[in-house]
Amino acid sequence: MKEETIQTLHPKEGKVNKKISLEKYNFIRKNLLQILEKDELTHTELMEKLYEKIKDDFVGGVQWYGETVKLDLEARSIIFRTKSRPEKYTLKGKEQTQ
Repeated sequence: MKEETIQTLHPKEGKVNKKISLEKYNFIRKNLLQILEKDELTHTELMEKLYEKIKDDFVGGVQWYGETVKLDLEARSIIFRTKSRPEKYTLKGKEQTQ
């Protein structure tokens, strides 16, 4: 049986993101959102926390999938980049405080 996939979105208009496994997408998405529920993080911090959290339970490039899903979540307005320097990522609803 063929693996179910999802066409991920890109936050920059005109750019196309990757088509990836729906199972991997959901796993990465769940973990990214759990991490961002607790903290507002820079890109590097977010990817490091994701790697530490799932490295033993995930088959594939954690950073690559993490970046692909992060961009998709930005395009869907689920997570946002703050206007601070350095930029940080936060969940929808928390961005008004920035």
